[in-house]
Amino acid sequence: MAGLCTQVGGRHGVGRHVHHPVVSRRSPPPHGFSPVDRVAPLTSKRKGNAMQVATELSYASFQTVYNVLSFALASMIFTALFLLISQGRVLPRYRNALVVSATVCGIAAYHYFRIFDSFRDAYIAGGAGQPLGADGLGGLTYALVAGDGFNEGYRYVDWLLTVPLLLFETIAVLALARSDARSLLNRLIPASVLMIVLGYPGEISSDVTAKLVWGTLSTIPFIYILYVLFAELSKSLDRQPAEVRGSVGRLRILLIATWGVYPISYLFPVLDSFGLAWFGGEESFVLRQVGYSIADVLAKCLYGLVIYKIARLKSFADSAEFAASEGEAPSSEKQAA
Repeated sequence: MAGLCTQVGGRHGVGRHVHHPVVSRRSPPPHGFSPVDRVAPLTSKRKGNAMQVATELSYASFQTVYNVLSFALASMIFTALFLLISQGRVLPRYRNALVVSATVCGIAAYHYFRIFDSFRDAYIAGGAGQPLGADGLGGLTYALVAGDGFNEGYRYVDWLLTVPLLLFETIAVLALARSDARSLLNRLIPASVLMIVLGYPGEISSDVTAKLVWGTLSTIPFIYILYVLFAELSKSLDRQPAEVRGSVGRLRILLIATWGVYPISYLFPVLDSFGLAWFGGEESFVLRQVGYSIADVLAKCLYGLVIYKIARLKSFADSAEFAASEGEAPSSEKQAA
């Protein structure tokens, strides 16, 4: 499609057609027209405005975000496939945890596909379809064009679905007594939903005070989740094999390390509004996307693989016959050795 025509009134009431050029990724722009002409001025540096959107990216920045989103998408897809295929390598009572973990990665893969698409459509190369200048790729820039924009909200929809499931799979793989498991889940799941819901208004707000208020409110259930995982869950681990207790300990450390990235990234626009320039602009946008994506891969893919390891260890401890069929010595024989 070369363009759009609209009819407007001309002199003496005679209608005339005005041609509006349309730029897409699939066709070069008309001569003399640049996607920069459609850039939406979304970044504001006024004090008190914490909305942070990069309106222009260098070639290196664009490729960094593009590739890290692609990496996260591939990681989610193939971790989900691995966990589904590997169900037969644990006892049936632990397979539910692997299915939930695979579901987490599948949900994240879908949302990363949407984020990847949103980013690719939001930023258009300046002079698309034209020969490169003397600077080559180094001089290429990508402008944020008017339209749907880059939708960061997909991340919150993803977290709203996957964070409760991550906590569920943690409890499910331990195969605790039903009353203990129910007690833990009744506290962890509502707290995790509340944490995400309270964080979203602050994420989309352009006001620093609102960001700080909602961020503080979101931190309260986050701290409560940590308390339950470290204080309450520890009481239920006494009956677990020693290797499992060690793996669960590392699992909780991984959870804190990865979840800690999110509030730090959340505060970038706030720090920028206080005059700390490094936390604003193009570099901040790129760092946020890289940080969020890597944290998601660790919190979902690596977390899921640790869940798989725990399920294997518990399967070996529960059944010497199963351990022998998998070429593993039962835990009792390992301890004796």
